[in-house]
Order: sequence, then structure tokens, then C-alpha cells
Amino acid sequence: MQEYVTDAIVLKKDPLGDLDGRYTLFTKRFGRIMAKAKSSRKITSKLAPHLEPGIVAKVRFIETKGTQLIDALKSGHVALSLGDLHFLSQLLPDAEPEPALWELLTGKNFTWVAALAILGWDPADAECVACGAKHPSYFYITRQEFYCRTHASKARKDAVISIDARL
Repeated sequence: MQEYVTDAIVLKKDPLGDLDGRYTLFTKRFGRIMAKAKSSRKITSKLAPHLEPGIVAKVRFIETKGTQLIDALKSGHVALSLGDLHFLSQLLPDAEPEPALWELLTGKNFTWVAALAILGWDPADAECVACGAKHPSYFYITRQEFYCRTHASKARKDAVISIDARL
């Protein structure tokens, strides 16, 4: 059984059974991980307040039959909406640290243009896949494509990120 300690941003939490929770974390050392926390949904849980989406925490976890969160201590929060955190949890690959993205998220100047560029989808030279328009305004997460305002309006709203295309 291996034990790890790292800083993490809580991206998402989901119920698991009656009392447990499954958390999607973006960690400084390990990238995106999914971890289970036993009894984190109990009213008396000391772990739950430190594992809300948007919180930056020092976490301790072990790998035994999957990844299990053992401990967490809140150290701050990121200034992103729940929607942005959800989109990040969908975009990030598993177990690939992104130091530049970590710095962007924990800093004060988060933009989707910068985040997408770090992750390999640089909007600077992008075009709308439907019409070829330069400087698209939207990124469609499930298709990993850029769209202009006209064509993005036809996409599902919960799968499209509005970006500032004026670089």
C-alpha cells in the first residue's frame, strides 16, 4: 500500500452509495485523479468541508483497490465557477500533471484561452469547424472543436465553453 500527499483542487464530487463520495481532483503532482472517500457524506464527517468543489486542499490518499482519500486540509480556493470546474474535469487527462495549468488555476488570472492553450487547443490560430471563421468564440468540449457564435448556438449549452477570442 502506497501513501501519497499532494496539493489538489477539488473539481467535482459525486455521491457513492449511502455515505461515501467520489471526488475528481486536479493534483499538483499527479494530474487528474478520481478518489473515493469513505463516510464523507456523514453529517459528522471531518473530511467533507475540505472537499467541496473549488477548494484547494492538501490531500493524503492511498492506492489499494482504487484510490482512496484518507485526509484533506483546506488551504484556499480557486475563483472558478462550478461550471468551469465541471468542464475542467471533463477536459483533463488522467494522471498527467500540468504544472503550467496548476499555476494558472491557483493564480488570479484564469482565462479559458490560456487554459486551452496549455492543454493543446490553442485558440490563437483556431477556426470554426463549421464555416472556417477566424477567432471562434466557443469550444465544444465533447467534440474538442472550436465554433463561431452562430454555429455554437446549435450545440448543447452544457458542453460549450465561451472563450474570449480576442487575444
